[in-house]
Amino acid sequence: MQKPDIRGIGMTSQRARDRLVEQLREMGIRSEVVLELIRSTPRHLFIDEALSSRAYDNTALPIGHNQTISQPYIVARMTEALIEKGIPDKVLEVGTGCGYQTAVLARLVPHVYTIERIDALHQRAREHFQMLGLRNIHCRHGDGSRGWPDAAPFGGILAAAAPIGVPVTLRSQLEIGGRLILPVGKSGNQALLCILRSADGFQEQQLDWVSFVPMVEGVS
Repeated sequence: MQKPDIRGIGMTSQRARDRLVEQLREMGIRSEVVLELIRSTPRHLFIDEALSSRAYDNTALPIGHNQTISQPYIVARMTEALIEKGIPDKVLEVGTGCGYQTAVLARLVPHVYTIERIDALHQRAREHFQMLGLRNIHCRHGDGSRGWPDAAPFGGILAAAAPIGVPVTLRSQLEIGGRLILPVGKSGNQALLCILRSADGFQEQQLDWVSFVPMVEGVS
């Protein structure tokens, strides 16, 4: 396999990444760990080469199959919320997509489990992880709304697609002290939630207003 151009040139260079990080800092991202992950993760490798000049713009971009790579601010916001009280040992990601958010998590969390319902995206993401030498990622082609019961419980769960309501299956797969970060609601009216599990139950906090693709059951 050809060695990837991780550093990038021109609009994918370190200078472009530094500008993005400063923009995220101005938007309220405070974790220097998360900002450094955004700075050093080669987002341009996860999108079509025709869009590479926009790789470090703070915007979502199409990746095919009516899916998008998330806006860097949202990736940073969700990651920051996930690790606010410490880095979990094991995280579940629902909606691998192109694998960019997964790669950010995998450079931070010891064990990442990620599920993608669209097989073509699942296969492409696996290639990206192999290209980058990320060996702590467990990939599955499946229905993410069901979680990954045989690997549960998880210290953190992050969803990159929006259900109408919080899936009971995902809440049940959180360990005590774990955090579930996910968008909830219909298109045009979605809230990014942080759900904490304690010995007494679940506490819910709204973090932001967001726009994600809907969470769809089944596989394709």
